Amino acid sequence: MTSPTLPHVPQAAIDLYDAYAHKTLDRRAFLDGLASLTGSVAAAAALLPLIEPGSALAQTIAEDDARITTSRVDVPGGESGLAGYLAMPQRDGVFGAVLVVHENRGLNAHIEDIARRFAAEGYLALALDFLSPGGGTPDDPDAARAAIGALDPEATLANGLAALAFLRGHPQGNGRTGVIGFCWGGAMVNRLAVADPDLDAGSMFYGTSPDAADAASVRARLLLNYGEHDERINVGIEPWTAALEAAGVHFEAYIYPGTQHAFFNDTSPARFDPEAAALAWQRTLALFGEALGS
Repeated sequence: MTSPTLPHVPQAAIDLYDAYAHKTLDRRAFLDGLASLTGSVAAAAALLPLIEPGSALAQTIAEDDARITTSRVDVPGGESGLAGYLAMPQRDGVFGAVLVVHENRGLNAHIEDIARRFAAEGYLALALDFLSPGGGTPDDPDAARAAIGALDPEATLANGLAALAFLRGHPQGNGRTGVIGFCWGGAMVNRLAVADPDLDAGSMFYGTSPDAADAASVRARLLLNYGEHDERINVGIEPWTAALEAAGVHFEAYIYPGTQHAFFNDTSPARFDPEAAALAWQRTLALFGEALGS
């Protein structure tokens, strides 16, 4: 089956959404700018569903897929505990464990689906809600973005480390851990790789880079995935990868031609690139298969 041809979405419209999604524009300014760009409010409204992520497209592995089992779990950590979504194979055994870190909209249906994808591949996968200390991810994406922006960076990093410790101690985990994250979560992959010497592997998607001096602390194997048309993120590629190379870190970095920020997110039709997403997924599975043992 071939995918339907999408209407053309100007690069300027995608750039405008990126500015809104990362809080340099409020929603009114974004919508006004989109209407100005497209020529009318009606044209902007027609373009909006192609740019913004939509939950209707989020499920590729069903909740009741016979290969997996899922549950809501409490994770020790923070002042009052953390919460997440756990997916694992529906069979006996121990499995490599993966922490799935969401974008700046919090834990949503798309991220839960990614956890199920890992479970279907034979992994124990935890999608932690990094907003759970404040009551959990709200339904309104704008409220979620605001809540993400208000998180304390050090406490949030500690919560990620607690989630990895939870996975290492899980009775169906084999003790080896990887992390995958997207956008805000991609930056968290980098930060966890710096902070956790016991992390085995990380697959980072279009996240900001740490200070180059932090590369010497990385012990995990890293896969770094970037979109070609993502100038905001890509300015950090060269200093980070050069520092990783100088530190002797085992890493691979790829810029996927023609792609946007969030090219892996299949709920955002104008930015999703199925070929690049499939390749990045296969590279991720290859890395985790070698490093985590599933």
